[in-house]
Amino acid sequence: MPGGRLTQQDRQLIAIRLADGHGYADIARELDRPTSTISREVTRNGGRTGYRAEHAHLATGSRARRRKPSTPAESAPTTDAYGRDRLAVREYAELFAETMVETGLPRMASRVLSYLYTADAPSLTAAELVRELKVSPASISKAIAYLEGIELVRREPDPGKRHEHYLIAEDIWVQAWRTSARANANWADTARKGADLFDPATPAGQRLERMSLFFQQLSDDMAGAGPTQEIAEDTVTILAALVHAARPVTTTQLANALDWPTTRVAIALATAEAYEAFTDPLAVELVAPSTYKIATPRLTDAQRLALT
Repeated sequence: MPGGRLTQQDRQLIAIRLADGHGYADIARELDRPTSTISREVTRNGGRTGYRAEHAHLATGSRARRRKPSTPAESAPTTDAYGRDRLAVREYAELFAETMVETGLPRMASRVLSYLYTADAPSLTAAELVRELKVSPASISKAIAYLEGIELVRREPDPGKRHEHYLIAEDIWVQAWRTSARANANWADTARKGADLFDPATPAGQRLERMSLFFQQLSDDMAGAGPTQEIAEDTVTILAALVHAARPVTTTQLANALDWPTTRVAIALATAEAYEAFTDPLAVELVAPSTYKIATPRLTDAQRLALT
């Protein structure tokens, strides 16, 4: 029932939905539970990729048997210094971490970053992180080293003491943006080398060349460098050519008709695909290898049929 303990059937449904790629909020709505209940259940029992219904059910029962009732004098305060519910704060930190995991950040690094970011203290020591996250010092050390490497966390020595303090970088999200832009640039460079190796005239080479153009465009956009005026004009010309052709055309045919190098055509096509919101109501559609036609995504299939 809503608010009660999760049953074995509930856990089986959670496992199935996770395998299907559903988010915590979707699963929570289906089970009529708070999202935090689902995120806590999954986090405690192996995470999104390691969650197993039977294991989770047995582990929860085992934890319940080991748990000893506390006397009122031993009970820890349920609210923090600001009057916030401690359990809710902890659940939010885990949800925050899980969101970062879903974007590709390693799990332990995500948990450390989440707790640093949501802590009221300006910094935390390794010992405090070990106590909060209930993991080994080695796990914290490895996570901190990773976060330092991507410039999201920095360390400061404590004068007169042996331990260090870990702080969130002041421009953390700018740094995260730059890191992502660099990653996209690396993908573009790697794909470009592959295109040169395989030859852009071959199917594999064409695939890698398009990948390179896509990630280079993405990297440029994130770095604040959109398409140049020349590329924008080439993109408009490509759209006009496809409209005039009124049929699927290959990149070679476009290059021959426009008297352009094939690479110039490929860049214009990739730009049109990357900026579909700006080419609206027209769009470029790949219909076969290296073959394109103009599309009108604003119209439904029924509307197109009625018009023809």
